[in-house]
Amino acid sequence: MRCLVVADLHYSLPQFDWLLSAAPHFDLVIFAGDALDVGSFVDFRAQIVVVRKYLTLLSGITRVILCSGNHDLDERSPEGEKISRWIGEVRELGVACDGDSLTIGDTLFTVCPWWDGPLVKARIENQLREACRSAAEAMDLGPPRAAGQFPGELGRQALFRRRRARAVDRELPAFDGDLGPRASIAVHPRWFVVRPARRHLGIQYRLQPGRPPVYIVLDIDDGRRAFWLSAASEQCIDLNAPLQRPAQPVTDPPAWLKSLGQIADPILARPASATG
Repeated sequence: MRCLVVADLHYSLPQFDWLLSAAPHFDLVIFAGDALDVGSFVDFRAQIVVVRKYLTLLSGITRVILCSGNHDLDERSPEGEKISRWIGEVRELGVACDGDSLTIGDTLFTVCPWWDGPLVKARIENQLREACRSAAEAMDLGPPRAAGQFPGELGRQALFRRRRARAVDRELPAFDGDLGPRASIAVHPRWFVVRPARRHLGIQYRLQPGRPPVYIVLDIDDGRRAFWLSAASEQCIDLNAPLQRPAQPVTDPPAWLKSLGQIADPILARPASATG
């Protein structure tokens, strides 16, 4: 399975255009929050309409997972905590979103919302426990033998939302134990965290203007590698090997990865007659 991971596009339409062009190369696109931008001069409601159209197109190309970031919160719950109502409504487009769990191959994905307070955080804990329990029962694997030790056949990957970027490292142990996530992806430009075979590693995730966005590729089946690509550098991590810091530069990229850097800007590629 080949996964494309993006986050923090903040209503950058050139980056959404690039995402549409890149999606056919992937079995799964994971959008880890902040599709919208609360600081934009574009009305929030208009942003939602436009992003929904992009998600409709994306879901017609490949599987899509979307979870909320703090810029996506458009309403308050009855208890007063901020929530993302519009993201819950994209489920009708065939997009897995906040509160969903789905299994692709042998990997369980749990999509968790951005939490604004203790009530939503508690719901996330319950959501993860229920997802683990349901997956184990569905595969007739039984309960965990010990905390954090599911049978090897049950691959697991979880998406977490956190209130602050540095909480990736601080909060992860609280969600460990019987939840045992193999990997977590957090919104905001701090860390992308992978924990293959209970190991922990981080890849810096920075914002950048223009196109493409900073993006991460998880090539789970072919070589089991993680690529981190930005305007500043390209790095690669072998998920089968002991962790090395810093991550190694990409020296022999596969053809499909090269093609992502060659996606033309649709505006610049437009014929002169079409631009007037």
